[in-house]
Amino acid sequence: MGVPKTWLSDLRAIVGNDGGGIPKHEVIGILAFEAAATMSHLVSLHKALSENELHRLRSVTMRSQGVSYLNSTDQSFLLRLACAELMSDLDRVADAISRLETKSRAPHSKSFIRVYTELKSGNSEQEQLGPGIFCKKKTEKKVKKMEKYIYATSKLCMEMEAMDVSRQKLNKQCNRFSGPIPITTQSTTIPNYNNELFIEIKSQEQRIQRLKEESLWNRTFDKVVRLMSAAVFSIFARVCSIFGPFVPGLPTVVTLHGKSSSIWFAPVSKLRIRTRLASSGPIERRMSNEVPIRNSCPIIGGSKEAEPNRKWNEILEAPPNTVGGSCMALRYADVIVSAEKFLFLRSSDEPMTDKEVKWELAARDEFYGILPRRLRGALRRKLRECRRDAGSCDGFLAEGWKDAVERILKWLGPMAHDTQRWQAERNMDRRQWFDPKPKALLLQTLHFSNMEKTEAAIVEVLVGLSCVWMCMNCPAE
Repeated sequence: MGVPKTWLSDLRAIVGNDGGGIPKHEVIGILAFEAAATMSHLVSLHKALSENELHRLRSVTMRSQGVSYLNSTDQSFLLRLACAELMSDLDRVADAISRLETKSRAPHSKSFIRVYTELKSGNSEQEQLGPGIFCKKKTEKKVKKMEKYIYATSKLCMEMEAMDVSRQKLNKQCNRFSGPIPITTQSTTIPNYNNELFIEIKSQEQRIQRLKEESLWNRTFDKVVRLMSAAVFSIFARVCSIFGPFVPGLPTVVTLHGKSSSIWFAPVSKLRIRTRLASSGPIERRMSNEVPIRNSCPIIGGSKEAEPNRKWNEILEAPPNTVGGSCMALRYADVIVSAEKFLFLRSSDEPMTDKEVKWELAARDEFYGILPRRLRGALRRKLRECRRDAGSCDGFLAEGWKDAVERILKWLGPMAHDTQRWQAERNMDRRQWFDPKPKALLLQTLHFSNMEKTEAAIVEVLVGLSCVWMCMNCPAE
C-alpha cells in the first residue's frame, strides 16, 4: 500500500523541492546559537560516517587491544553499539530541529518529525520522489553550507562576548567620573580618556552587524529547518546503508553508483526479503539468508539486543558488571591518566631535588586518598604480596617494573583519554558547541569495560608505580 500524497508533499517541502516561492518569515535571532550547535552535531555525524572514519573505526578502534580485552571482540556487537549511539545522537538532533520548527510560520511546516518517523519505520515510497533527495553531492553541498554558517555564528558569539567585555570596561571608567568633577578637571578630558574604548566598541559593532548577515542570525526558521532536515534524512540513509546487516529493524536501502551516487530506500513490500541488498562502504556486507545477527558478547547476554523495536538508549545502557554500569568510568579514567603522569615524572633521567621529592610524596598521598575503596583494598593486598616476595631493590628491578607499567598503559591509557574526551564533548562547555569534528564513541571508552579486568589492570599499574618508587628511593646496599 502506498504512502499518502500528503506525506510526499511534506517531504518535498521540507527538503526544498516544492518549487514554490518562500515568503519571508521571522528570523532566528538569538536562537542562532542553538541552531548552530545543532548544525555542528549534524556535521559531526556526517563526518563520523565518512569512508575514512569508518575505516578507522573498523581497523583501528574496534581492533585495539584495550577494546578487545576490556569490552568485546564481537565485531557485530561493537557495530551495533556504534549504530545505537549515532542514532541516539541523530534523534536528539531531530528533537532540536522540531523545537525550531515550532517557531516557523511556513505553510508546509510542522511535519519534520512525522516524516522522520515514517522514514525510520521504513514506510517510504521513494520511487515517486527519485534518488536526488539523498544524493551524495547534494549532501556535501549542504554540509559545506552548514559549516560556513557554524563558523560565522561562532565568530558572532565571540564578537558579542568581546563587546560585552569592552562595554564593562567602559562602564567602569565612566563610573570614576560619576561623582562631582573636581575644578581642576575639565569635562572635555572625559571622552578623550575613553576614546580608544569608544573606537573599539564601534569597530566591534560593525563586525557584529556584518556577522549577523553572514551567520544564522538573519536567517528564517523555515530556511534553517529545511537545510537541517535534509541533512538528517541523508545521515539516516547513510546509517541504514552502513549498519543494515548488523542492526535489526533498520530499513533496507540500495546504494546507486554513477555520476551522482545516492541512496534509495527500498519499498515497504520488499522489507521482508531475507537476502539484504548490497551497498557500498568500508564495512563488509554479509550476503546470507540468516536471521539478524544476535549478540554473542560475554558482557551482555540475552536476546533483547536483536529486538528491532528496542530503543537506542536501552542498547547503550551498560550492565552492572561493567565500569559504566557502576558509574565509575570517569573516575577510573582520571586514576589512569594520573598514573601516566606519575610514570612520566619517574621516566626522567635527571635526579629529583628534595623539593620535587616532597611534592611527589604529597601528590602520591593525595592520589591514594581519591582512589575508590575497591581499588584501595586491592592495592594494599597486592603490595603486601610484592613486599613479601621482593628481593633486593636496584635500578634493574625498577626498570623492569617501569617497562611492565608502560606496556599496560599503552593500551589502557587511550581508553582513559577517550573516556575523558567523551565526557568533555558532551558537557555544556561553550567551546564544544560549535565543534563539528567527529566525536568519541562509547565503545572506545571504559563505559562497557568489564569491571574485574579493568580493576585488575589499574591495580597492576599502581603496584608497578609503587615498586618503581621504592626501588629508586631505597638506600643502596
